[in-house]
Amino acid sequence: MSRPSISEVSALLADLAAFRTSSAGDHAELISRKADLLERIAAAQPGDTEATEVAVAARAHADELTTDG
Repeated sequence: MSRPSISEVSALLADLAAFRTSSAGDHAELISRKADLLERIAAAQPGDTEATEVAVAARAHADELTTDG
């Protein structure tokens, strides 16, 4: 699992900002992308327990949104 690039993070932030202002896009898909990036960041920082905790919480939220439809 590779660390996300600046362009990947930037694209997600732009999409999240667009969603906040116009509700454009699929919220569950955006949160899932966010969780993916956070998991990749945590994997690149194996000793960083805070990064791992944030990634786990983000994945739980994404899974919750996906199962709730």
